[in-house]
Amino acid sequence: MNKMANKISIIVPIYNSASFMQDLLNAIDSQRLESGWDLELVLIDDGSRDNSYAKIEELSKKYAYIRGIKLSKNFGHQIAVKTGLAHCTGDYIAIIDDDLQDPPSLLPNFFSYLDNGYDVAYGVRKKRKESFLKRISYDTFYRILKSVSDTHIPLDSGDFCVMTRRVVDNMLRFNEKNPFLRGIRAWVGFKQIGVVYERHARVQGESGYTLKKLMKIAMDGIFSFSTMPIRVISMIGFLGLGIAVFYSLYVLIELMLHGVPVKGFATLAILISLFSSLLLICLGIIGEYVVRIYDEVRDRPYVIIEKTINI
Repeated sequence: MNKMANKISIIVPIYNSASFMQDLLNAIDSQRLESGWDLELVLIDDGSRDNSYAKIEELSKKYAYIRGIKLSKNFGHQIAVKTGLAHCTGDYIAIIDDDLQDPPSLLPNFFSYLDNGYDVAYGVRKKRKESFLKRISYDTFYRILKSVSDTHIPLDSGDFCVMTRRVVDNMLRFNEKNPFLRGIRAWVGFKQIGVVYERHARVQGESGYTLKKLMKIAMDGIFSFSTMPIRVISMIGFLGLGIAVFYSLYVLIELMLHGVPVKGFATLAILISLFSSLLLICLGIIGEYVVRIYDEVRDRPYVIIEKTINI
């Protein structure tokens, strides 16, 4: 039993999980009984294509502590989690995935850090039960983000964490339409600690994280917490200026020493292609920031909730 918290909230984004949702509830309820939690379980159906919400409705009749939210479409994992955070009422709040890769049995150890004065205990993955390509991609992303971010975002830390109420309240002050929650969690500060654990394999099914969704989260992290991409444009500009100056000097020297123009059609074509490509890349980087500004100033709601259970 937690010393300080009167109520535990567990946030679980749900996507096409009807077939193994009972396994998730069995694991959570078993840990609830063992730990004596006063529990609120918030299940957010993020536009599932199966009957996940019907399963949530069915389970809510058996487990009175379930709170269900059905989003009007698939808004993405980060929005689903943010929606859950906005509707939870617990003193201690946990975020876990629906596939039991971050099992509920780990939570008592994580909550013990909050009992001892920490505001956030986040999971640091020791091993991943995923393909070699995915592991390399994740490792590369986290290290790039750490090197370019203006905020210290811990390596190999995902959304799996437990937080106190005041951390969640401050995170919800962010009105970003493309939130990168682990970055926001790091930005708000307070006393945080990383807890190393070995991530399990999925209980069944396939990950809802497609390459497109993973790329979006990576871009949200980099563009939301770093000004480095826009600064790279200046570096490219100075590099291009240097190449142009040296090439111009070379042409002038050859002309003065030998008295004939330098034959350079191939060189000219290469330089034009190179700098045209660099210009397009630079415009793309600027455009990404502009699009994000446009998303914010339109002030559209970040989510539409279709219906709820016990909320």
